Amino acid sequence: MTKRDLVLISNDSEELGLDRTTPVLLPSSAPVIGHATPRISTPLNDLPSRGLEVIDFAKELKLDLMPWQKFYFEHALKVRPDSRWAHPIVTTVVSRQSGKSTMMMIRILAGLYLFEEPLQIASAHRLATSFEQFRTIVSMIEANDSLAKQVKRIYWSHGAEEIQMLNGNRFMIKAGGSSARGVSKPETVYLDELREMHDLESFASLRYTLLAAKNPQVLTFSSAGDQHSTILNSLRERAVAANGGAIDDAAYFEWSSPTDDLTLENAAFANPALGWTIHPDNLLSTFNDPRDTVMTEVLSRWVQTIQSAVDAKSWADCSESEGDLDPEKLTWLAIDLSPDRKHAALVGAQKLGDERFLVKLLHTWENNLQLDDRAIANDAAKYCRKYPIEHVAYCRRTSGAVAARLQPAGIRIFEMDGDYPQACDEMLSAITSGRLRHLNQESLNVQVLSTVKLPRGDGGMIFGRRASQAAIPAAVAVALVTHFATRQETEVDIFVS
Repeated sequence: MTKRDLVLISNDSEELGLDRTTPVLLPSSAPVIGHATPRISTPLNDLPSRGLEVIDFAKELKLDLMPWQKFYFEHALKVRPDSRWAHPIVTTVVSRQSGKSTMMMIRILAGLYLFEEPLQIASAHRLATSFEQFRTIVSMIEANDSLAKQVKRIYWSHGAEEIQMLNGNRFMIKAGGSSARGVSKPETVYLDELREMHDLESFASLRYTLLAAKNPQVLTFSSAGDQHSTILNSLRERAVAANGGAIDDAAYFEWSSPTDDLTLENAAFANPALGWTIHPDNLLSTFNDPRDTVMTEVLSRWVQTIQSAVDAKSWADCSESEGDLDPEKLTWLAIDLSPDRKHAALVGAQKLGDERFLVKLLHTWENNLQLDDRAIANDAAKYCRKYPIEHVAYCRRTSGAVAARLQPAGIRIFEMDGDYPQACDEMLSAITSGRLRHLNQESLNVQVLSTVKLPRGDGGMIFGRRASQAAIPAAVAVALVTHFATRQETEVDIFVS
């Protein structure tokens, strides 16, 4: 980029805290910069902030903070009159490569050198992420003589790296939340990629180690999540409640796009580093990537499941606003149970008179302990009597016990274990082509969009029941009925003139 390609941002320069002559790295044809303030946040306040000290500290380290990072430090590190943190939990949601890792590392250094925090712990879902951050922090310390002189010892132990200061302050990395049990009174805990936490155990093991700390704070960072991001979603819900008047001292800052539109203007809400460290052309080049990935990584939009086997837009395009299965038409039924035998689903399918076919989720079963095979079989038999079925498809490994109860009642069953990989492929093809139609049932939508691919053989795949982030018996059953609904009716399926 040459000097003539730079443009000067003047309209918003005062709002962003910039000098009016500060150049922003933008091509003159696309003067769009990221928003410095979050689109969604908990109510702000006028309390004093120690974040201003951190901003000055960053200057001493010759680090140029972006406007959004300055906003974060100012509002995340507010203090009450008793000098305790106003926000003991702070959650930040922002798109990839916006500078949140740098921001977290500066806060860690501030804890070591400014705030006299006896112990800080950082944990990430992926150990490699934590290790890379630790290595960068050490590099920053070693590059500054004043900082380096205050270090007593640095431990390089895989999954338990640690920095010890001469004044007794420590920073350590812990590989996963549960490994923090037994750690004595950490003052500050950092959790990266919070969206990957799907249960309370890991979060609680770190969160509750702070109960005896003098002035504890949990700082979490993440990209947008999905329906399975249990901890992140709960903190987001608390933010919404706080905006509605609920009393809550947790802080939540979300840089996210207001719509799904793939435009720079829309992406600017989710990418506060746009025009600073992110070039617009680099952002534009991501718009042709898989849609769910773009939604979470680029626009910070929540999706049903990150990296689902089924494209959300394609599935939505297959929905019908009206219609139902006809009790007089030939019907295929399929039943499946989750591996833990707590969830089950029955799905039906019928031809629509052309190459298209309609699938419907007919019945679901749930039990927190274990489902009753006989009760499922009795319920399923009612649908077998309601529709003129060819047979009930099932997989022996998950639904064999239920199928074994249907057969003595004169209900024809068909084992699909060997055909399951082909059925999954046929379902994806039917969705992409629009031949599969569904009734936009919420429960079915959630399960289908929760499927995860598992490779099988040389290029084959299946929908992984255990690998998926939710129980997916309805999605599996859709694949099984698709196998028959897409079956050719004659020996000749392709004609060549």
